[in-house]
Amino acid sequence: RLRPFLQELHARLALPDASTTNPATDDMELGGDQGNVPMPGSAKIQPFEFKVLEVCLEHTCKCMESETLALEKEAYPALDKLTSKVSTLNLEHVRQIKSRLVELTGRVQKVRDDIEQLVDDDTDMSEMYLTRKLAFQRVDESSVKLDSNKHASPDHEDEKEEEDSGDDIESSHASSAFVKPDVEELEMLLEAYFVQFDGTLNKLCHLRDYVDDTEDYINMMLDEKQNQLLQMGVMLTTATVVITAGIVVVSLFGMNIHIELTLDPETPEMARIKNRKFWETTWATVAGCAAIYILAIYAGKKSKYLQ
Repeated sequence: RLRPFLQELHARLALPDASTTNPATDDMELGGDQGNVPMPGSAKIQPFEFKVLEVCLEHTCKCMESETLALEKEAYPALDKLTSKVSTLNLEHVRQIKSRLVELTGRVQKVRDDIEQLVDDDTDMSEMYLTRKLAFQRVDESSVKLDSNKHASPDHEDEKEEEDSGDDIESSHASSAFVKPDVEELEMLLEAYFVQFDGTLNKLCHLRDYVDDTEDYINMMLDEKQNQLLQMGVMLTTATVVITAGIVVVSLFGMNIHIELTLDPETPEMARIKNRKFWETTWATVAGCAAIYILAIYAGKKSKYLQ
C-alpha cells in the first residue's frame, strides 16, 4: 500500500503551483528570506506540509472507503444467506465479517475523532503551519541582523541592543499568542475530509446495525427451534409415561394369579366369552392410556407450557 501512496505524493509535489504572486510584491521582500511569507495582494500558495497532509488524508480515505465497499459487498449477501439457512459454515463466515467490521470501524473512528479534535483546537492547527513559522523565524533573524549592522557600536552597546531586540521579539511572539491564529485554509481542508470519514463511518454503523439485526433474528429462530425441541421432549416423555402405565397393566395380567381370565375354558361358550373379555380388557387399557395422554397434553396447553 505504500507504493501507490508514494507515487501519488511524488506526483502531487511535482505539480507546479497554480497560484502566482503579484510582481509588485517582489520589491517588498527582504533579500531572499521572505519568499514564503504571504504578502498583501499575493495569491495564496498551498504550503508543502498541507500538500503532504492532503495526500495522506486522501490516500487514507480512499483505502478505508475501498475496504468499506468490499466489506459491504461481502457482508450483505452472507447475512441474507445466513438468514435463509443457518449452518456452521455460514455462522463462521459471518463471524469473520463481524471481526473485520469491528477492526475497520475502530480505525475509521480513530481518524475521524483525531480530525475532529484537531479542528476544535485552533492552537494545534496553527502549529501545523510549518512553512509560515519558518518564514517568520527567518524574518526575525533578518531583522536582528539588519539592526545590528545598521547600529554598529562598542561591544557593551551591541550586547544591550541585542538583548533589547531579543526582548522585542519575545514580546511580539507573546502578544501574538493572544491573537486568534489564521487557520481557515487548514480548517477547510480538515473539515472536507472529516465529512468523508464521517460518511464512511455511517456506512459501517449501518452495516453493524444490519449485523446486529441479523443476529437478533437468528437468536429468535434458534430460540423458537429450542422451544419446539423442548415441547417435543415433553410430549415424548408424556407418551413414555403413558406407555409405561399400559405395560404395568399388561405385567399385572401376566402374573401367575388365579382369576377367571387366566383359567382354561371348559366349553366353547366359555372360550368365546373369555376371548371377548380379553379384547375388552386390551382395548380398555389402550383407551385409558390414550385418554391419560390426551389429558396430559391438554393440561400442558392450558397452562401454556405447550403450544
